[in-house]
Amino acid sequence: MKSALLILSLSLSCLPLAHADWQQWRGPERDGSVAGKSWPASLSGIKERWRLPLGPSYSGPVTDGKLVFTTESLDKRIERAHAVDATTGKTVWSTEWEGYQGVPFFAKRNGDWIRATPTLADGTLYVAGMQDVLVALDAATGKIRWRLDFKSEFKSDGEAFGFVCSPLVEGDFLFTHAGAGLCKIDRKSGKVVWRAMDEGGGMMGGSFSSPILATIAGKRQLVVQGRKFLAGVDPADGKELWAQEIKTFRGMNIYTPVVQGNRLFTSAYGGLSQAWDITRDGEKFSAQLAWEHKAEGYMSTPVIVGGKIFMHLRNQKVTCLDLATGTQHWQSDDKLGEYWSLVTQGNRILALDHKGTLYLIRATPDKLDIADQRNLCDAETWAHLAVDGNSLYIRDLKGLAAFDWNQGESVNANAPAAPATASR
Repeated sequence: MKSALLILSLSLSCLPLAHADWQQWRGPERDGSVAGKSWPASLSGIKERWRLPLGPSYSGPVTDGKLVFTTESLDKRIERAHAVDATTGKTVWSTEWEGYQGVPFFAKRNGDWIRATPTLADGTLYVAGMQDVLVALDAATGKIRWRLDFKSEFKSDGEAFGFVCSPLVEGDFLFTHAGAGLCKIDRKSGKVVWRAMDEGGGMMGGSFSSPILATIAGKRQLVVQGRKFLAGVDPADGKELWAQEIKTFRGMNIYTPVVQGNRLFTSAYGGLSQAWDITRDGEKFSAQLAWEHKAEGYMSTPVIVGGKIFMHLRNQKVTCLDLATGTQHWQSDDKLGEYWSLVTQGNRILALDHKGTLYLIRATPDKLDIADQRNLCDAETWAHLAVDGNSLYIRDLKGLAAFDWNQGESVNANAPAAPATASR
């Protein structure tokens, strides 16, 4: 009997991950990967299901499978959150508040509208407004449960580029860069539990990155990028476990940290690509440089497939670096847009560029191997692509669109990818 139960347990542990909705920045695991049905070999089966016209936004859509949530900015005065029926595209509710904020003149080309991707957790939608305000909404009705104004809370100046960080939920708490620091917030009450990593306010304050949680060197920790530092923070009390200065131009440290095991990868505007190993001696942590490369990232957080880093560069080209050694396997000859949002499954990557072109890529160290591409939007697309089962959700600057994509066998996105080879 015991042996039978053991066999059953082992069998179940090998099953593909269950379908997971896209409820936060960069997906179910916050790493740009998805499980579920395997992706087709081409994009020929993609069809638009519906399109909803909206004002501009950079917020990536999130969904629980029934509703899709997005934001918009209107009339240089209003920010608005929407819940949309995933099947029909009909608006279920809309909630708004005053929240416009202009950005510095040199960033005007990229607009003044709301930037952060909301987070959906346990029936609550958490939305970051430009004026350093976090709003908690009932996901079913749109009713405001609480509203936290970080400028009032900490007597801070706010941030010149607005509230950019996408909130992270863990248990009863939420973590985000706001109020010129890193904050832990009680999800039920909206009260700040602690604030750490004070970076000051105004033009050079705040942070553009979004945190993640990972177990590194045996310790569960927040991995965060401020304007100057990559750091590990204890989620319980906000204590800094380790910190490493990152070279960057004017604090343009935008990446969400990428973690595999005890190794962290980052790349910065005006800086380098770097891999850092986090080690521990008793209760003391330290960061050791594993390697660095001249490849310069910008806004597009990369994905890791089979130990290779696939990343979009500031020069608008795409490259593949070896996570273990820092070796550059290839760099594309052509420029491929100013921004890519990346989602991976197995040894495939979906990449959406700022012009609305979706690429299906075979993740191989041999070359940039584009299996297919389709232009899906006429307006610019700076929000992160969302993938939920057979559905793709794209937020461009003129609206939200849903696409159907027929898929096949189940794939565990966390399983090691098979060695990828380029098509010949």
